[in-house]
Amino acid sequence: MDIKKIFDNNKSWVAEKLNRDKEYFQNLSKGQNPEILYIGCSDSRVTAEELMGAGPGEAFVHRNIANMVSNLDLSAMSVINYAVKFLEVKHIIVCGHYYCGGVKAAMMPEDLGILNPWLRNIRDVYRMHKDELNAIEDEDEKYNRLVELNVQEQCVNVIKTPDVQRALKRQAITVHGWVFDIHSGKLIDLEIDFSGILKEIQQIYRLH
Repeated sequence: MDIKKIFDNNKSWVAEKLNRDKEYFQNLSKGQNPEILYIGCSDSRVTAEELMGAGPGEAFVHRNIANMVSNLDLSAMSVINYAVKFLEVKHIIVCGHYYCGGVKAAMMPEDLGILNPWLRNIRDVYRMHKDELNAIEDEDEKYNRLVELNVQEQCVNVIKTPDVQRALKRQAITVHGWVFDIHSGKLIDLEIDFSGILKEIQQIYRLH
């Protein structure tokens, strides 16, 4: 993409917004009050606001390789803290996508340097669900199922965080696990049974 073209696109976007609402940017500058925290993949094909049809101010967004939520990642932890403590979001979405390069790279027996510790988290998800995954013969189907299981485990990681546990005592927050199907463009709600999953591990991770 031509970098200079970006500024032309910006001018057109500004003109379009002002044509619809002359106070648009003045109102936008007053602050944000999103109800959604979206945690997704950095993949350039998966743009959070566009696939949800959300406009500026409607979603607080954090993206990284393979939509990971690691308690050792200060960036993700800071985003969650700010979203639940100060923005008081009502929904936290973890959204993966089929044919995720990060998930596939994690399953390759290759030394990827600085990416190794990051992708190791995905290998751990595979280890936790290896019986189910190893029973799948088709490689694409296996990787896509790992994408779904990775979303599930990252949602559980969200719920494990102290900030979310504290927030749940004073406000209603719903955690959602979604997958974006690049082939169809559709968002899929995995309808994860968090109550059933947390029942088995709540005593271990509960802080309150």
